Amino acid sequence: MPNRPQRVTQRDVAEETGLSMATVSYALRGIQVPPETQARVREAAERLGYQADPIARALASGRTDYIGVLCRSLTDVWQQGTAAALGRRLLGAGRHALIVDASNDPVLEAELAWQLADQRVDALIVLPVDPAAAHWVEVARRTVLVSIGDGLPGASAHAEVVFDNDAGITDALHRLADFGHRRIAVMTPGGLTTPDRPAEVVAGRVARRLGLRVTLHRSPHDLDGAAAVARSVLTGADPPTAFLCMADSMAYGVYAGARALDLVVPDDVSVVGYDDHPLSRLLTPPLSTYRWPVDLLVDLVVERTVKAISSGRRSRRKVLPPQAQPRGSVSRPRPAGP
Repeated sequence: MPNRPQRVTQRDVAEETGLSMATVSYALRGIQVPPETQARVREAAERLGYQADPIARALASGRTDYIGVLCRSLTDVWQQGTAAALGRRLLGAGRHALIVDASNDPVLEAELAWQLADQRVDALIVLPVDPAAAHWVEVARRTVLVSIGDGLPGASAHAEVVFDNDAGITDALHRLADFGHRRIAVMTPGGLTTPDRPAEVVAGRVARRLGLRVTLHRSPHDLDGAAAVARSVLTGADPPTAFLCMADSMAYGVYAGARALDLVVPDDVSVVGYDDHPLSRLLTPPLSTYRWPVDLLVDLVVERTVKAISSGRRSRRKVLPPQAQPRGSVSRPRPAGP
């Protein structure tokens, strides 16, 4: 076998320039030596083919350039796209994303958060399952912690970019009521109600004000699981005439569940989603939904994460409003039979 080429080290650069190892190390990091010495060292390093050892660099700087992205559930197509966008934007900022999936399980979420902190990620960006969990307090002490969608009320997060779910749910229920719907099923990703994901609280408040009968149903994000929930709701006593789904992926399950029961959207049941995934425009009929400004979201999260890593400063909470995307999946309910 041919011999592998020997890796060029800082010692080789020091011998080439006639400088000490300490001076070469400082020059490559751009500190404590004159600019002309930095230029001289970097020219020699480039000519020799020197590349920094990432492990040594991490030990010297205390940083790994890796950022954890802990998702609530990657079966949610919106979270898939958001995680991918974060990965691309972080790479453009010279960081690498470690994307992991909590599978909508708060116990697994805690385990993954600890594992990422143990791996010394420079920051942890989280779309939390349980924002009020006790582990966030300690995680925030060990690394830069940034939350998306929900705030972390018990932890001192470095940044929070949250969604105005109160406004979105209120608007959606008002729109369905304006179409004449009085029995509405709300499908949510879990049983947790949080200050920033208050489906149960808001739905109950709006229902009382508008005289609606709103029921909440826990649903997974995957198509088969959401479809099973939808079928169960639609075959129950006094079924709803409309669904509000807290993720487009759940709305896809309602389409599938209705089709399995020979029901037509929106003639037999109206459907509203949340997230405005591009696939939602391809459904028949296209899904009425709510859009979050994903590009702005990703820009804000990456900017605030990088700033917190470099300075340790905390940013003010940013609240993003939803944008209604009315399409063809909502109509007036069928008149009651004789």
